[in-house]
Amino acid sequence: MTLTANWSYPTAIRFGAGRIAEIGDACIAAGITRPLLVTDRGLAGMEITAKTLDLVEAAGLGRAVFAEVDANPTEKNLEEGLRAFREGGYDGVIAFGGGSGLDLGKTLAFMSGQSRPVWDFEDIGDWWTRADPMGIAPIVAVPTTAGTGSEVGRASVITNTESREKKIIFHPKMLPATVIADPELTVGMPKAITAGTGLDAFAHCVEAYSSPHYHPMSQGIALEGMRLVVENLPRVYDTPDDIEARGHLMSAAAMGAVAFQKGLGAIHALSHPVGAVHHTHHGTTNAVCMPAVLRFNAPAIRVRFDLAAPYLGIKGGFDGFVAFVDRFNDRFGVPKRLSGLGVSAPDIDMLTDAALRDPSVGGNPVALTAEGVRGLYEAVL
Repeated sequence: MTLTANWSYPTAIRFGAGRIAEIGDACIAAGITRPLLVTDRGLAGMEITAKTLDLVEAAGLGRAVFAEVDANPTEKNLEEGLRAFREGGYDGVIAFGGGSGLDLGKTLAFMSGQSRPVWDFEDIGDWWTRADPMGIAPIVAVPTTAGTGSEVGRASVITNTESREKKIIFHPKMLPATVIADPELTVGMPKAITAGTGLDAFAHCVEAYSSPHYHPMSQGIALEGMRLVVENLPRVYDTPDDIEARGHLMSAAAMGAVAFQKGLGAIHALSHPVGAVHHTHHGTTNAVCMPAVLRFNAPAIRVRFDLAAPYLGIKGGFDGFVAFVDRFNDRFGVPKRLSGLGVSAPDIDMLTDAALRDPSVGGNPVALTAEGVRGLYEAVL
């Protein structure tokens, strides 16, 4: 089956193998005549990046890249990027890569015309209204992993290096004008990244499905997103050049990001501080935390996963789903504890305090207390 489509939900998405060839047209349609491609250091020297820059240059839009982006992007990366953007006279951003490149690229475009510090736009109350909407440069997003779904998101996660906290920066106009979702760009990923990013998409869908907030559209999207990951992540892991399966995973990643408008929960609340302090891979950290959080949330989510499990091809209702998650993690070499990701000598009190301040706390189906969060950390550390 050939997977090719044009979607306008939640933004314009050009989906299908080979569609990176349309990058020049996508920039022009977004009103960009001089783009800065923003990506991470690892991608900067890869063939897919060079090919994309060739296409941009061939379209008469110049050739410029900023790649000083950490795995967990920081305000220092942002400051450097803004300096490059302004000094180069660029008028838009191609956010290119996994979550780090996408998040930093989106935030750079958002901040390009703002006069206030980035932390003034944290996702708290109506802080986003502080921004000058005319000071937001247009964005074309090109995901090269199937995980975060940041390409269809209105927020980015930036690490504050002083407080060592991950902060969510939000504005409705941070949503990219156009997305090019080309599964061929994901073929060269190492297996560990394929697994970690796919499990990140799975965590987004699981937590959105678990959230107690009322949003039936997101509920349905989360369920189908889980199914696509369950059926296609093993295919991609075993057969990296399976473009159809990679296409389904890329869809699942976008679906997870759309679905978590309904809320995230304890998985992300635990994961964000660990990533900020210990620099672990976000999706893999989520995967380590998931089994303990599912068991913690069991009283509130058992019935809904009893209903979901048969649709996902999993026997045994909620208990069968939890057992499946353990096996699924094992399938991709995910460690049972965060120590397996290099987390050593953790300050549990500090992590607990940070987790309780994370915006994801409000979407957990069981109220999170200091005692409960500490217990979860002890279970996964």
